[in-house]
Amino acid sequence: MYAQVIVDIAHSQVDRVFEYSCPESVKVGCRVKVPFGGRIIDGFVIKITETCSVSADKVKPINSVFDELPALVPECFSLMERISSRYRVPKAASLRLFVPSEMRLGKVREAYKNFVLLKDADLKLIKSAKRQAEAIAYLSENGECELSVLAEKFGRNAVAALEKKGAVAIEKRRIMRTPEMGGAKEEPKILTAAQKEAIASIENSDKCVQLIHGVTGSGKTEIYLNVIADQIKKGKTAIFLVPEISLTPQMLSQLRARFKGEAAILHSGLSAGERFDEWWRLRSGEAKIAIGARSAVFAPLENLGAIIIDEEHDSSYVSESSPRYSTLDIARWRAEYNGCKLILGSATPSVESFLKAEKGEYNLITLPERINKKPLPEIIIADMRREVKRGNNSAFSLALREELDSTLKSGNQAIIFLNRRGYSQTVICRDCGYVAKCENCDVTLTYHSEDNCLKCHYCGARYKMLEACPECGGRHVRYSGTGTQRVVAELKELFPAAEILRMDNDTVSGKDGHYKILSAFSRHKADILVGTQMIAKGHDFPSVTLVGILDADMSLHFSDYRSGERTFQLITQVSGRSGRAGQKGKVVLQTYSPENYILRYAINYDYYGFFKNEISVRMATSFPPFSLICRVMVTSDSDALAVEALRGVYCSVEELRSRSPEKFLFLNRMHSPIKRLQGKYRYQVLMRLTDFELVSAIYDIAVANTTSDVLCYVEENPANLS
Repeated sequence: MYAQVIVDIAHSQVDRVFEYSCPESVKVGCRVKVPFGGRIIDGFVIKITETCSVSADKVKPINSVFDELPALVPECFSLMERISSRYRVPKAASLRLFVPSEMRLGKVREAYKNFVLLKDADLKLIKSAKRQAEAIAYLSENGECELSVLAEKFGRNAVAALEKKGAVAIEKRRIMRTPEMGGAKEEPKILTAAQKEAIASIENSDKCVQLIHGVTGSGKTEIYLNVIADQIKKGKTAIFLVPEISLTPQMLSQLRARFKGEAAILHSGLSAGERFDEWWRLRSGEAKIAIGARSAVFAPLENLGAIIIDEEHDSSYVSESSPRYSTLDIARWRAEYNGCKLILGSATPSVESFLKAEKGEYNLITLPERINKKPLPEIIIADMRREVKRGNNSAFSLALREELDSTLKSGNQAIIFLNRRGYSQTVICRDCGYVAKCENCDVTLTYHSEDNCLKCHYCGARYKMLEACPECGGRHVRYSGTGTQRVVAELKELFPAAEILRMDNDTVSGKDGHYKILSAFSRHKADILVGTQMIAKGHDFPSVTLVGILDADMSLHFSDYRSGERTFQLITQVSGRSGRAGQKGKVVLQTYSPENYILRYAINYDYYGFFKNEISVRMATSFPPFSLICRVMVTSDSDALAVEALRGVYCSVEELRSRSPEKFLFLNRMHSPIKRLQGKYRYQVLMRLTDFELVSAIYDIAVANTTSDVLCYVEENPANLS
């Protein structure tokens, strides 16, 4: 027998199938070790044949096999071909997506522990064997026990003596490293008429993609859970995706309450051992529901019955590292392969998705009311220009202070949202105008008061706080801008009796960081939660009756055609955290642009009005979805090499345009907005295309100009144009 193997080297020069002889025990999907170029490397078996394409005496045998149960399911190879073709990456890079990195690199294995079992409780012991007698008594009362625990209590010699006498037996067992994310009690929920109609619409639709447009608190999650339950009853499996790791504990808690051990979690915040065990529970069929962030779309499940993408509009569903895939693309391919439904849900669907629903490509389901029939929270606009004129230079308007005071006195909770961490955004010298910047990145440093240091939020570099300006020696160094640390400091001054929690990338260290903060807040261990976008969506805190949005219009001023859409989405999502239970919610929205039309749509929760306006603007200006923005990024440690590659890319694209000028609305080459990042120089060729098929040729150009010293890659409608 012969195995066709993809070697685990993500390089175009070896991006093909290699043949090895193998025993009949080797199966398609197995991970193997094979001889390759004078060394032993890993590979993936993608096919078994009875013959090979070369002389049998030239074929080397497989060295060893990793898994009894093949790690890769047959569907992986279909997806491998599509991913490799669509995103121009080697097949090995595609297959790596399906296997946890630590497992692929052999850095994690199954975990085992020794347990002590009582065999003879009536064993006669001499009087001096007191520890042995105590150990037997302990086992009689408590049952079996871990060897390490029993040895610590009564001594290893006592346990060894009991084993020798036949009183106990030691048994080695595999243990599962299951993430502890809490567990909600399952409360039977009666579906509303709207929820029942939504489920029926999904079941009866002949379309692959279902879009649920439901206001915050409309009961979308219960619809998801019912769809999953129906598929599990049919013997099928499901994938449930959420945009943020911070949302997975709450969702997993609900899934475990409903489905017990059939739900497994997959995301980068787990320990290597936890991710390994959860992945194998899914692959072995012990668990039938995968929940996680973007990468969980590659869960090793067979016979999928449903794929759910919650908050489908979120930009985190697009990978920013190679392969730069869209989760929606992968999910749709998997849905088509399995003949199952792909369910997208959001209170603020992306313009692209809603347009497809309007055109009939997606099945549109609307939920215009909250399940408890309570009104959406009232949004109060605080004009920060007036606050400045009044002499108020703090982060909080008078309206927000008053509402916070009222909320705390009534025993309720509040959420304060600011999408900027740290204490101050920049540190500037008032004498010469010097601004502290990162040595590796062309970005300003952020001051963090807790560590009294400056940090780069792109590469993670840390610098000592400036005592004097390095340019002029002046000591008039001041802070500019406000971050979450500073907000917490001001809140403590305003409300010294209040308990305050902060949730951002600086406070959620460790695999349980998100869960600990959210769990404490949900148990009312704190009165106010201050955070970045981690707290903006999906969370359900019954006692939260007030949300404060600081710098609500910050994202309006980004030079991005989606800035209005993102602002509308963010305001709507954050506002939806308020008043989700019995009491009416309020939102104080602080802005320097109160007259902006986007904010007017947002405070009225008028998605349809926003969509009609936005889609007409994009149609008139030929921006996506009526065109494709394509960017070829060129990065290198060498500025000269990057510029040379940029010329090569631009000349090739210019040649394409000369043949089909009508397919290009825009083409230019330039520095990237952030000219240097993590030590690498960055340039870009930016274009706007009317022919979506042309992107294939753009990928070919990027690949052709990539060398060992220069990386060129393509981004389609990039989520971040910086």
